[in-house]
Amino acid sequence: MLDGKVVLITGAARGIGAHTARLAAARGARVALAGLEPELLSTLADELGGAWFECDVTDQAALDRAAAGTVERFGAIDAVVANAGIANRGTIAVGDIEAFVRTVDVNLVGVMRTVAATVPHVIASRGYYLLVSSAAAFTAMPGMAAYCASKAGVEQFGNAVRLELRHRGVAVGSAHMTFIDTDMTRDARADLPTFGETVRKLPWPLGQFIPVEKCAKAFVAGIERRKRKVYVPRSIAGVQAIRSLMVSPLSDLIVGHGARTGVPRMEEEVRALGRAFGAHGDGR
Repeated sequence: MLDGKVVLITGAARGIGAHTARLAAARGARVALAGLEPELLSTLADELGGAWFECDVTDQAALDRAAAGTVERFGAIDAVVANAGIANRGTIAVGDIEAFVRTVDVNLVGVMRTVAATVPHVIASRGYYLLVSSAAAFTAMPGMAAYCASKAGVEQFGNAVRLELRHRGVAVGSAHMTFIDTDMTRDARADLPTFGETVRKLPWPLGQFIPVEKCAKAFVAGIERRKRKVYVPRSIAGVQAIRSLMVSPLSDLIVGHGARTGVPRMEEEVRALGRAFGAHGDGR
């Protein structure tokens, strides 16, 4: 149980963040919600008796205010779920480089900034971080270069910070999921038909769309148990165990075979789309 524990969640307005907040509150946590959609955040905070802060995770001052506001409201921060994330459209040849940079800035640098803003408080409570990475940290898929790079960075950042904070009583975990049924993945399927086709061709267990409630349940269990790794579904642990094979010459050969025709089709879809992010935006 999380009775009385204070949990700060970024990217909390919708999707995984919102569902994790609901389940954490149901387990007794006091929740602080950070994100960019004030109406959704306010409604959810009222529902859960929590606090909310309008906050872009690329803005250090805004994160600092959210951390300070959480402590002012609840007296502590016991756990942080660094969840805010986005996914751009396009390949490096056909895509907006600023969208690539924005994806890395939100997904990776935003996690770094979130930890920096909260670390004095989490040290004080001998608390826990759950840094949201992905199965994309140890796999590769055409059209997801910036996303894969950012999520691999989150995993390694967590691995290093775990060692830095261990002697202070702080535990650090990273979360690795396949595709979760959220607005972000729905947007991708709607924008790019080749995305859905490619996912369906991925080997088990990668080619699945997991209900967001299942993901949130795993996250809350991870917080309660201060887990080093959270996998959704659990079988993703097996994929990580053979990660060298997932980016091997054999994998290049298999994935590359479909990419010869799939990538040009995707690039045409990106050109026709005329924007770099899904309908729910770029996290601003």
